[in-house]
Order: sequence, then C-alpha cells, then structure tokens
Amino acid sequence: MANTYKNSMFDLTVTTKVTVYTCPANTTALIKTIQVTNIDTGNIELESFVTDSSDSDAEHEIAHVTIASKTVDNIAKGTIVLEAGDTLKLQAATADKIAGIISLVEIDF
Repeated sequence: MANTYKNSMFDLTVTTKVTVYTCPANTTALIKTIQVTNIDTGNIELESFVTDSSDSDAEHEIAHVTIASKTVDNIAKGTIVLEAGDTLKLQAATADKIAGIISLVEIDF
C-alpha cells in the first residue's frame, strides 16, 4: 500500500461541468483542498459535484459558493474521500475566470 501526494490543476474555460479529477482504479483518494482563484472583477458562482461510481454514477452536489472578485478560496471544508472511479466536477457560472489546484493523497491497494 503506497501513499502518493499529488496535485491536479484546472482552468474552467467553459460554463458546463468539467471533470477535474478521477480517482484511479485500485485507489482511494483523499482530497484535502480545492483551492480556487477568481481572476474576474465580479463575483462568480461555483458549484462542485462528486459522481459515485459504486452507486450507478449518482451525482451529488457538495458545494455551491460565490467566489468574490480577485480572491482565492478553499471550497473543500473537510477531507473528501473518493473511491476508485469516482469523479470530482466543477462548474463556474462564467468561463475563463476560475482556475485552481486540488491537493490530494492517493492510497493504492
């Protein structure tokens, strides 16, 4: 069993849901932070979703926040556990204004 610390950077260039991380096979992922930056001069709504591959790909909204102009925020308010095949998706109300980084550890088994 190995623990691998990783990051996954993203740039939301569209206003549709974007898969920003997929947990690999034979792995559990612990997402510690989802740091987002709003580079726009206005506030932007941001939603995050987790798709549960063990539940017929059921999708659950886990956050709906407004990111203030020219700010950075962590939208993961606690550790998010993903199992193999689960995905994390983000959706911004405005394209090309939200970017960020996900910090996580992958536990292989």
